[in-house]
Amino acid sequence: MIEKPVDEILDRLEARSPQRASPGSAIGLEPSWRRDPFTMLIATVLSQRTRDECTWIASEKLFSEYGTPRALMNAPEESITAAIGAVNFHKGKARAIKEIARIIHEEHHDAVPSDIEGLMALPMVGRKTANCVLAYAFEKDAICVDTHVHRISNRIGLVRSAGPDGTEEQLKVVVPRPRWRSVNELMVRFGQEICTPLRPKHDLCPIQEFCDTFLQESGRTGR
Repeated sequence: MIEKPVDEILDRLEARSPQRASPGSAIGLEPSWRRDPFTMLIATVLSQRTRDECTWIASEKLFSEYGTPRALMNAPEESITAAIGAVNFHKGKARAIKEIARIIHEEHHDAVPSDIEGLMALPMVGRKTANCVLAYAFEKDAICVDTHVHRISNRIGLVRSAGPDGTEEQLKVVVPRPRWRSVNELMVRFGQEICTPLRPKHDLCPIQEFCDTFLQESGRTGR
């Protein structure tokens, strides 16, 4: 695998996208609710396997009524379900976020855990969600590997991994630590707009000269 100029790749992605991704945001839409570790955790859970626009709608409705652990813990489950109806698996997520709120209020005194082990002990919080909370809510050095980050990193040739955990570990080696947090911010928007799962827009890609997939498909070198 040919070594890639990671800083230049990230610089070019940053230059083409003025709006970075973040929990609860969508293209052209920013959250109106107060961003804190609790709301960002809940928004990240809501975003699982859900389009950003739907997460934005659900989080706007939810946090307009239940923006604290205590408020969400005490909310009727059917009211939570109705508020987040725009997201996929909203019934299961309603139960999960209500329980998350209870745990944070009763066991953590309203403080969201700021370590990956503590976060992953919460319902519906896996490694990806935990890393997103660490990066976005606590501004800690973490790489949140969602479907876009996994696909793009492998497509470009930054990593060779069959799954997101392997992608995360390999990215930690090739990406300078001060830029770990920016990987998800930049690649999500890039993956939604340019480097799409099907028919990526090679003609609009600012990093095509570094992309193994483009180089292979165009008959040049790569891999």
